[in-house]
Amino acid sequence: MKMNLFLYAAITLAATLVSAETKTRPNVILVMTDDQGYGDLGCHGNPILKTPELDKLHSESVRFTDFHVSPFCTPTRAALMTGNHPAYTGAFRTSSGRTLMHPDEKTVAHLFSENGYATGMVGKWHLGDNAPHRPQDRGFQEVLWHRAGGVGQAPDYWGNDYFDDTYERASTDNKKGTFEKFEGYCTDVWFREGIRFIERNREQPFFLYLALNAPHGPYHVPPEWAKPYEGNKAVANPNFYGMIANIDHNMGILRGRLEVLGLADDTILIFMTDNGTSAGGKFRGLDSEPLVGYNAGMRGKKSSVFEGGHRVPFFIYWPEGGLTGGKDVDTLAAHIDVLPTLAELCGIQVPDAFDLDGVSIKPLLYGEDDSWERTHHVIQYHGGAYGKAMPPGPLAYSVVLKDRWRLVNSDGEYLFDMESDPAQQRNLAAERPEQVESLRALYYPFWERVSPRMTPVRIDIGNPAENPVSLSSQDWRMESGNPPWNFGSIRKLPKVTGPWMVDVKSSGRYRITLRQWPAEANKPVVAVRAKVKVSGKEMELPVSPGSKGVVFELNLPSGPTELWTYLYDENGEAGGAYFTEVEAL
Repeated sequence: MKMNLFLYAAITLAATLVSAETKTRPNVILVMTDDQGYGDLGCHGNPILKTPELDKLHSESVRFTDFHVSPFCTPTRAALMTGNHPAYTGAFRTSSGRTLMHPDEKTVAHLFSENGYATGMVGKWHLGDNAPHRPQDRGFQEVLWHRAGGVGQAPDYWGNDYFDDTYERASTDNKKGTFEKFEGYCTDVWFREGIRFIERNREQPFFLYLALNAPHGPYHVPPEWAKPYEGNKAVANPNFYGMIANIDHNMGILRGRLEVLGLADDTILIFMTDNGTSAGGKFRGLDSEPLVGYNAGMRGKKSSVFEGGHRVPFFIYWPEGGLTGGKDVDTLAAHIDVLPTLAELCGIQVPDAFDLDGVSIKPLLYGEDDSWERTHHVIQYHGGAYGKAMPPGPLAYSVVLKDRWRLVNSDGEYLFDMESDPAQQRNLAAERPEQVESLRALYYPFWERVSPRMTPVRIDIGNPAENPVSLSSQDWRMESGNPPWNFGSIRKLPKVTGPWMVDVKSSGRYRITLRQWPAEANKPVVAVRAKVKVSGKEMELPVSPGSKGVVFELNLPSGPTELWTYLYDENGEAGGAYFTEVEAL
């Protein structure tokens, strides 16, 4: 009995000490917008767009002026979550089965939840719509999210259009998730729900990842936000600016609520974006300077490996930590550095299992540049825009960044001196071959690091955390190009199919239902014959007139496999079942 009482007292004391320690740690709010470029802010010189709240945050924060992400969506999110190069995680494109991270990748949410933090994710995930890849599978204890790479895309809830949408709410206790309908504009909903997460968890340290889908297209926004920019010939897209103005307004609401709750001083607040601008200007292709609009003097937009495609805002504000005052840091930093930085600022040890590519930028935040470890950085758009360079290989659509230099591989090799030529107009490759060779040599260790991990990542079927599984053609793993990923292409019933890379978690009988539209759409299958191939088995069935789905039942062995679907028309031409449900019976 004495031993039991002693153990109880020791455990209680340890728990009290841990509790006291975690309560002294700062909160973290990471706000990331979607497709907003460096120039899409008033504080960065935009002469038209009004962003007073973000300008205020800029004036009060430590700002990185040479901060880089990936040229587009999913890769940036993978790097941000793991501290690793996107291709190393397995999530290096926005569709085609390459948006999923390897199951052994640990995230910032795992790290913080395992160290006493409440972890929440609100908004856009785009790192997998199915188990074991959803945010609730990746360390987030409370989640409210939309599926796919954008609201209204094929895997998202049928009928979502930015207004009064239906999103999935999930938690540690409800990993399966439930769909819930909300009133209002999507950005307003995300901020409102983010604030509710803060209020629920204000008595303990919390980590909130507030990942907005705006200003990603389609460019829908309440008209009052776009109205100030309509009729101005210098504005490429009034709705795009309106979406950013609405974000700015909500940032003011968020900061005001933090003040009221007494949390503003001891909360690390980060604002950043996921890639260059998508609609802040009109461009000639992806790599030009804007013909109309403002891009902060840079060449390139979203999906470009020129500077405007990946240099983005990064503001960090933490009064109790001394990160205030409107100070600029002009040293090269990147998305892979965010996880180790937040861990160090919050006094959390990162286990060796994370195997980080990023390094903490804490020395730069506090002016200790002499202890900064990075000498260069490599970014690569594996496969190129529109999948034109698939399968991914070395060097293609890459950029090596070191000090003033950029070695760009994009339909040719370019060397730029960013100090004398920030718009990247003068290619110095022929004049400075030794510099080209030096930078190119820095690329190859990067490729050796990431290329072995650019292998298929599988979706679970028969996983109790998600049964049945609803699959979308967005995740077909295509060898080249992109699969049908939005309703603009799906409604044409394209004659193409591809495999889902799946992992059958347990052997047994499975029901597989083939459709061309989500079940919620209640639309008939336009085909006369259906076929499914999986685990070395093939089965065909006729399609009954008016059928809303073609149902197969098969016995499947456990293990990794490919799932192929075919819907044949009267001429014998086949397209895939763009929506397929798999249920373990």
